[in-house]
Amino acid sequence: MKPILRWLFGLVALLALLLAGPAWLLASNQVDTDGHWSTLDRSSAGLAPDPESVQEAVVQVYAARAYNWRGAFGVHIWIATKAEGAADYRLHQVLSWRRPTVVSSIDTPDRAWFGNPPELLADYRGEEAARLIPRIAEAVARYPQADLYRVWPGPNSNSFIAWVIREVEGLDVALPTTAVGKDYLFNGVAATVPSGSGYQLSLGGVMGIMFALEEGLEINLLGLSAGIDFMRPAIKLPGIGRLGMPAKVAGNE
Repeated sequence: MKPILRWLFGLVALLALLLAGPAWLLASNQVDTDGHWSTLDRSSAGLAPDPESVQEAVVQVYAARAYNWRGAFGVHIWIATKAEGAADYRLHQVLSWRRPTVVSSIDTPDRAWFGNPPELLADYRGEEAARLIPRIAEAVARYPQADLYRVWPGPNSNSFIAWVIREVEGLDVALPTTAVGKDYLFNGVAATVPSGSGYQLSLGGVMGIMFALEEGLEINLLGLSAGIDFMRPAIKLPGIGRLGMPAKVAGNE
């Protein structure tokens, strides 16, 4: 009986540790759970170059806290592309309320995600961006789970972005610890990490480990990740994200 009780106590303690960050964000009102989606900020953050003044090709990757209570656990990520000379940006993302879930549409690249300002994860310009854009479009078109969406453990919007990044050579982006679903590897258990600088093992996105030059060491338990970044010293916690130096913005500039 005692071994069972110790096991149950350990499980409860582990769950409490994993959920401490999200619970704190909710308790401290750092996540808006009251606003209706139609009234929340969707304006530009001014992070994307104006296509009227910048003719070169652009590829950017953004992350912002997810809508409503989900924001206490993680972020939503999307890819924005602008071909050379184009007047608009095209956004590639997965939306839970759409079937198929994959959406590629003309939109503001750096707009807030329902009240949550975006963070720039990658910024490719010029010839490198021009080379990436058709490869991104091709990968998006053959995403294997366009008719399935699961908030946990995946596939979700972050699983989609991680898959596209792995499929496109030269698009090397370290995704934040708060990108819940990034460790869902579809039918596999091993893969290169999205930054291309290491490897990871994952059992259905529920349990896994990664070690890479850019991401550092991360352990994934029940879909929530914690870790240490050695290159840019920081602790990475479930829900909270990085505590330490800011992450590198990937790109060719």
